[in-house]
This record gives sequence, structure tokens and C-alpha cells, in this order.
Amino acid sequence: MKRITIYEVAKEANVSLATVSRVINGSNVVKEPTRLKVEAAIKKLGYKPNAIAQGLALQKTTTIGLIIPEASFTYTGQVINGLLDVAKIYNYNIILHTITEGITDVEKIIDVVIKSRVDGVIVYSDKVMDDSLSLLNEYNIPIVVIANKVSGDSVCSVYVDFEKAICEICSKYLANGITDIAVIEDRKNANTTKQMVAGAKRAFKNNDMEFNGFVSIPKEERSSYKFLKKYFKDHKHQLVIANRDSQAMATLNAARENGINVPDDMEVICVIDTKYNSMTRPMISSFSIPSYDLGAVSMRVMTKMLQNEEVQEKEKCLNYLFTNRETTKDY
Repeated sequence: MKRITIYEVAKEANVSLATVSRVINGSNVVKEPTRLKVEAAIKKLGYKPNAIAQGLALQKTTTIGLIIPEASFTYTGQVINGLLDVAKIYNYNIILHTITEGITDVEKIIDVVIKSRVDGVIVYSDKVMDDSLSLLNEYNIPIVVIANKVSGDSVCSVYVDFEKAICEICSKYLANGITDIAVIEDRKNANTTKQMVAGAKRAFKNNDMEFNGFVSIPKEERSSYKFLKKYFKDHKHQLVIANRDSQAMATLNAARENGINVPDDMEVICVIDTKYNSMTRPMISSFSIPSYDLGAVSMRVMTKMLQNEEVQEKEKCLNYLFTNRETTKDY
């Protein structure tokens, strides 16, 4: 099927290319009879304006760059759905870019995306730390960070307070006499791990105790499961907290293979809930994170920034809910 061009519209309406362009881009300098004539030609020919060409004329592309890590596709499905739904409402297009662990640098990919002429960038990564803000602010383009609490002149964030979540759950266990609590390192999400440990330390400190239950996975270990299978030969905790579903499942399997019964001998909690936590046996207790809302709210913040609307909270914190399943006891 032949694509109708702006030249053919101009010829049909017997006007200049500039006039057609002004009508397409909503300029108010075109006289009403001329505007109606151009619109009639567009309708007759079935012309569809090119979004990129429109963007060049308006100095906007109506395109948002979305950067996410490859390892997070399972969890980020709902995040992306929420983001896309809001993007459709405000007529924005989304271009997806991925970060490969150990290969792609976050700051470098942001630089590439911004130079590709987008109106704004949404980054789903907990690796955007405070020391990256000066670099991000230099671009003078709206940037929204998902999953990390950061903000700056042109940077906002939408996140869940994992430190608070872990502090609350650890405080609950400490109140019930459960003091042997372990937090497993998640090398793929270093900042989340940092928040988890900080939450556990705060809970212990509030109870005049010291937290020493951080389980570091050696760099030479490529598999959490293989490491934990060896680890549980000589260690057993009353409660183990893992960040991702895969690590929680690895904990379950490694414990079972070492004769540790969950939850009777050891309880297990996964921070981020996914559909797989309900598919395992026993089903894994988790925090229900509003993943769809993370995407939807992030995109709404982006539209406000692009439209120069006031953003009341540059660091927007969303709520969570602990879901007790079969890997924890009901205290």
C-alpha cells in the first residue's frame, strides 16, 4: 500500500508544504478556510503524519526512552504494562533499551538514549545512585528513576522503601523471640541488598541488638543455589530473607537437600513477590509490590515534567503488603 506524503496533501489542497505542516502541528496562524481545506485533503487521501517529522517541527518527539535490565524481565512485566497504559493516554511512544549485567554501563546507555532524541528517559535500575545525579542533571531532560530513591533538578523517582519493609518484618520476628535472621546478598541488585541489610540493622538496633546475619555470596560463585547447598551443610537460621524469587527457591531447595524443613526448622521470605512464589511448594511468603503502579505513576510523573506541571513529590514512595504463605509461621 502506497504511503501518502505531505507533498501530495499540499498538492491536493493547493497550498504550500509549510501550510500543511502548520495545520498538522496545530499552529493558530493558519486561516480557518485554509485549515479546513487542508484537513479535507488529509481525510480524503488518508494521510498519516509522521510522528518523528512532527517532533522535529515541534522540537519534541513524543517518545520516551525506557531503560531496564535484562535480568528483570519477569518482574518488570507489570511495571511496563502500567507505564504503557499511561503513555497511551497521553499519546507518548515508548522505546525500550536493555542493560546487560556486567557489559552495559547505566550512565553510558542513558547518554545513548538521550542523544537519540527522546523527550524524556525512564530508568528501571537500582544502580542509579546519588553520585550519578550530577551527570544526569547535566542533560537537562526529564528523567524518572524506578526502584531507587533519588532526585535532582531534572530527576524524579518512584520506589518502594525496602529498608522500611525489612525493618518492620524483622521487628515482628524479634518481638516473637526469633533472633537468628539472615539476609542473602543479591549481586544483581546491590542497592536493594543494601536497603535490606540497613532495614535489618535498624530493627536489631531498636531492640538493643546487633545484626550479623548478612550472607555474602563469594564472587567466584555463579549460582546462589550451589553456594547455599554448601552453606546449609554447616549453617541454619531461624529466618532467611531473599530478594528475588529465584534466590528464595534456591534457598528452599538447598535447605530441603540438607534436611532442613521449611517452615518448621527455618522460615523463608522473598522480598519481591511474583507469580512463581505461589507455584512452588511450599508457597513462598513475600511482599506484594505494586509493580503496575510503579510503571503507571512513573509515566504520570514524566508527563507532568514534560508539561511543566508541578511535581509535588520528586521522590514518590509506594506502599507494599506482606503476604504470609507456607514458608512462614503465623505469629
